[in-house]
Amino acid sequence: MKIGVIGAGSWGTAIAQLLGRSGHNVNIWARRPEVVSSINCDHVNPRYLTDQELSPNVVATLAYSDCLLNASAVAVVTPSNLMRGVARALARYAPADLPVIICSKGVEAGSGMLPVEVFASEMGNADRLAVLSGPNHAEEVVKGMPSATVVASSSHDTAAFFQDVFATDDFRTYTSDDVVGVELCAASKNVIAIAVGLSYGLGYGDNTAALLMTRGLAEMSRLAVALDGKAITCMGLAGMGDLVATCTSEHSRNRRFGEMIAAGKTLDDFKEQTHMVVEGALACKTLMPLAESVRVDLPIIDVVRSVVWEGADAAEAAKALARRPLKEEFYGLG
Repeated sequence: MKIGVIGAGSWGTAIAQLLGRSGHNVNIWARRPEVVSSINCDHVNPRYLTDQELSPNVVATLAYSDCLLNASAVAVVTPSNLMRGVARALARYAPADLPVIICSKGVEAGSGMLPVEVFASEMGNADRLAVLSGPNHAEEVVKGMPSATVVASSSHDTAAFFQDVFATDDFRTYTSDDVVGVELCAASKNVIAIAVGLSYGLGYGDNTAALLMTRGLAEMSRLAVALDGKAITCMGLAGMGDLVATCTSEHSRNRRFGEMIAAGKTLDDFKEQTHMVVEGALACKTLMPLAESVRVDLPIIDVVRSVVWEGADAAEAAKALARRPLKEEFYGLG
């Protein structure tokens, strides 16, 4: 089938390659003419995953209308801060029943809406929407290394459709009906990865990283439950799986960003060096109002927010975090 992919960053390129290798005809939308030209002429994305030759089934375009023309489905792989604009643009060209899978991770600033809520508000027909999330580093997926992911939707049929579309021998797909849990895990784990990067940058060790990862898992679980998600989702691929990959991998931009912040660098420094958006830097700011609205305690995420956006001293923030009152391990989940 023909599948549109919106976004030609590293993850969009990897998804296009995954689908193209499976025999689908993929039309990937990119905003830069030089990226479109290079993909169509040389089968290479000149900005991301540049050492990977793309399948001849992958072509690129600058136009949403071309990307969606005769498409059987569309995957959205853009930064979370662009979600609403993309959803609004797609609504002009997408049929009302076109299946849409959202691979963006984050929470919309201001509204506190999750990606699927943003797209439902702009495109309607929430049952045709799904989200995809898991421990899926683009650098490994694009090479066909064994990986797995979760496809979540309020509609069983939509989840099953995308499960079949994405499944390969090297990319296992599992379904879920917990869209809220999957999306909150996707946003939260990036923030915890920044915290882990900060801790290593400050000279702490693996014990501290394990502390941050497990307590971070508790934070995402409390928030998911408070917003009608399921705690068990946080133990799966979208939660613990993605958390481990993002906090420990050499490919993790969020962990690298945390290490750079500890060394005195800024968000602008990271963007200039990598040409990548740090989703965790956005999420630590947008998750806090959402948590406050349901009275959920997110101490690690709040510390990351204060360091990234308020210039708080990371070492002093770490000490303050360690001095918090002692509590039961699983408070807020009973």
